[in-house]
Amino acid sequence: MVFLSNAINFVAYFLKSMHYPAAESAIMVNNFMGTSFLLTIFGGFISDSFLTRFTTFILFCTIELLGLILLTIQAQYSRLQPAMNRRPSHTQAAILYTGLYAMATGVGGVKAALPAHGADQLDHSNQRLISAFFNWFFFSLCAGGLVAATVMVWIEENRGWNCSFKISAVALGLALCIFTIGFPIYRYKRPSGSPMTRIFKVIASAIRNRKASRSEMTDQIASPGATRSNDMFRVLDKALFDDTITAAQVEETKTFLGLLPIFASTIMMNCCLAQLQTFSVQQGIIMNRTINNFKIPTQSLTVFPLTIMLASIPLYERSVHIFERKISAKYNIFRPLKRIGLGLALASGSMAVAAVVESTRRAAAENHVTLSVFWLVWQYLLLGVSDMLTLGGMLEFFYSEAPHSMRSISTALSWCSTSMGYFLSSALVSITNLVSGKFGGEWLGGNDLNHARLDLFYALLCILNFINFLNYIYWAKRY
Repeated sequence: MVFLSNAINFVAYFLKSMHYPAAESAIMVNNFMGTSFLLTIFGGFISDSFLTRFTTFILFCTIELLGLILLTIQAQYSRLQPAMNRRPSHTQAAILYTGLYAMATGVGGVKAALPAHGADQLDHSNQRLISAFFNWFFFSLCAGGLVAATVMVWIEENRGWNCSFKISAVALGLALCIFTIGFPIYRYKRPSGSPMTRIFKVIASAIRNRKASRSEMTDQIASPGATRSNDMFRVLDKALFDDTITAAQVEETKTFLGLLPIFASTIMMNCCLAQLQTFSVQQGIIMNRTINNFKIPTQSLTVFPLTIMLASIPLYERSVHIFERKISAKYNIFRPLKRIGLGLALASGSMAVAAVVESTRRAAAENHVTLSVFWLVWQYLLLGVSDMLTLGGMLEFFYSEAPHSMRSISTALSWCSTSMGYFLSSALVSITNLVSGKFGGEWLGGNDLNHARLDLFYALLCILNFINFLNYIYWAKRY
């Protein structure tokens, strides 16, 4: 709730309170979001290498809270804010950016440590229990997002950011206290040193011994702890010529590298999700948002996908129980890899629907007819279910398949994929405008969607996602 209540409306704060230009405000929000998700890798590294996941959560949640308190102080005192129609001074900007990126750092550590710590409490021999945990963990994220998009947005718009920041600080402090209460009963996974150091060491050793023949390696490969589970990276077996490298370290490296193609295949789907906070919101602004004299706030349009996700998780859990009793595991579509694949397929379908809806909206606008914003529900519906299937499946898959010493950093790959999706979306918009501008006019140029070709951009995303889906099937079958 705290993260999303600020993220989805920070543009308004930067524009109205800090007086940054619109384009710069948008870039600041994108950088904040992207940095928050990217730093999950750093948080996961700290959690796996040096601290327990409990300690990592406490540390990074405290950092996030301190950043939020700094932003609250700035919103409280007018002398720490710029005068009307003036940019912030260097001191004011320094306070803003310090608070902003302290929050981003804290969010990164929390997102990396919390889901892995939660799953550590469960019986790992019961995969269904772990799957259910990640589903309901995702449910809680969506519930917080729903409060953020409704109650918190209303407070920000009607009671001011000073009040919003105070509520967020109290809520985060309360969450930290609730989490800490469980200290005596938690199970703890002790850190085992830097796994990334071991991985780089294995790769470097394999490169040094790359000319060695495999016939010389029989004894090393047959040693205890060495398995042949991942033939795709069997070249790494040559690292065993180094006496300081163990077979377990080689297998750890193979396992982690085997996760990366799956991770890379989910980035394009998150590029589609980025559209819900950019172009879909812009579509909603120029559509009819009135219901019985009540005008839906633009920032609250995210209520659609969040509501759909909240409803889909209990239905999904119920469906799993029914299917598991009636079909064999081989044909179970709810296993993580199949679940991710279904989510990726729905992402492609959602972009096809979005292209049709936007084409219909443009045609109506040419006839001076304004369509209802509820036409967007279809793309929100498909993307919402797609996100539930993909992100939930990724959290479960990366946690379950990761080496025991790398579960935090592997789980963080799910959030890193989201970050990459935001950055890829920005790059695709720029490339699309560059190419289309050479053949008549920019598809996404200007500020008026009625004169843009957003429908063609959505169609392009549909095609790219379908190609990505085929790529995913290739890697999933080889895993």
